[in-house]
Amino acid sequence: MRRTEITAGGLTFDARVAGPAGGPVVLLLHGFPESSRSWNAQLDALAQAGYRAVAFDQRGYSPGARPAGVEAYRLGELVADAVAVIDSLGVARVAVVGHDWGGAVAWHMAAGHPERVRSLAVVSTPHPAAFRAALAESEGDQAQRSWYMTWFQTPEEPERVFLENDAAGLRGIYSGLPQDAVEEYVALFRQPGALTAAINWYRAAGPDLTRETGPITMPTLYVWSTDDIALGREAAEATAGHVQGPYRFEVLEGVSHWIPEEVPDTLNGLLLEHLAAVAG
Repeated sequence: MRRTEITAGGLTFDARVAGPAGGPVVLLLHGFPESSRSWNAQLDALAQAGYRAVAFDQRGYSPGARPAGVEAYRLGELVADAVAVIDSLGVARVAVVGHDWGGAVAWHMAAGHPERVRSLAVVSTPHPAAFRAALAESEGDQAQRSWYMTWFQTPEEPERVFLENDAAGLRGIYSGLPQDAVEEYVALFRQPGALTAAINWYRAAGPDLTRETGPITMPTLYVWSTDDIALGREAAEATAGHVQGPYRFEVLEGVSHWIPEEVPDTLNGLLLEHLAAVAG
C-alpha cells in the first residue's frame, strides 16, 4: 500500500492505493469520523487478490479538498467527487465499497450513476429509503440512535466538545479501535477546519441524506452488525426491499459500528466472495 494524491474535479485528495495497476478497480469510501486509514486491512487483502484498491480521504478530510461553507458538502458534491476520482483513474466502471457516510455516498452513487458502478458493497449504512422510513418514527429506535444528527447542526459546539481536553470527546467515539488508528484520526481532525468540514456533511445533508434514489440494479452486498450504536436493525432488514439486483445481506453478531477495523478478516472474506461472484 502506498500513499499518494489524486487530483479530480479541481480538488486534490490524499489517497491510499494498493494492488497491480492493471487489476480491476475497487473504490473504497470511508465514513465519519475516520479517513482512508480505516480501509488499510481491506486494501492489503484486495491487493493480494489482484485488485487495484483505491481509498481516498473524501471532501473535507483532505487538506487539498476542504472548501469553506456548509453548502460545499451537499451529497451531490460528495457523489460527484467519487465519480471524478473514477474518471481520474482512467476506468469506466469500478466496484464500490462504502462504510458509514461513505456507504450513503455509495448508495446514491450506485443509484445515480449505475453505468459507473460494476458492483456495490455497503458496510453498516442501510439504503437511504429504508433509513428514511425508520427515522420518520419520532419515538422509534432509529430516531433515538440518530439524536446526534440534530446536535451536529449547532454551530461550533460539536467541534469544541470533540476537541477539548486532548480530544477526549473524539477519542471516546473510537472505543475498541487500535491506538495508532485513533492517534492518526485525532491528528487529522486537529488540522485547521478539518473537523468542521467533516461535520458539515451532516449540516449540509438536510433532505439530501434521505432523498429518493433510483433503483439499485447491480450486485449488492450489505453488511450490518448487531452492536452498531448508530444504525439499527429495522432499516438494515428493510434494505432488501430497495435492491433490484442480486442481493446478499450479512449480519455480524456482537460486532460494533467499526466493522472494517474490528473484524477485518471477516469483512475481507465477504468482500472477496462478493467480488469473485460478480466477476464470475
